[in-house]
Amino acid sequence: MRALVAALTMLVITLAIAQAPAPSSDAALDARLKKLEMELRCLVCQNQTLADSDASLAGDLRREVRALAVAGKSDAEIKDYLVARYGDFVLYNPPVKTVTWLLWFGPLLLLVAGGGIWLIVVRRRGGGAADAAAASDAAATRDETIAKARQMLYEEP
Repeated sequence: MRALVAALTMLVITLAIAQAPAPSSDAALDARLKKLEMELRCLVCQNQTLADSDASLAGDLRREVRALAVAGKSDAEIKDYLVARYGDFVLYNPPVKTVTWLLWFGPLLLLVAGGGIWLIVVRRRGGGAADAAAASDAAATRDETIAKARQMLYEEP
């Protein structure tokens, strides 16, 4: 039993070491890669940066970005390569261009449309003072009608 526990412990330790990121001696390269990973989107998580994601595809992309950086590619060349391969969606802040106008300005258009609908509804309901006066007149007429009906019911012939 002890041999089995020891073997499992060694297996777990070996797997943990194998999945740990390789230590880098170049702090400048690590800082550059971290900055790049913060500007790129995880294609699986979609609302996380590449640096924040734990998805396996994000790990693959991080390794690919590292390989391109070690190969001497500039940040712009790495981004251009990823955009050519995955589209503008891979950028965490995609550029404003014709195909992304709805993405950038859609929320503003929805807000303006909602405000316009709200104004139409308020105007159709009319001014509050005129409606209050009409409601008051209707209540007075109703009260008079009820009083007359009671008088007719309880009046002796």
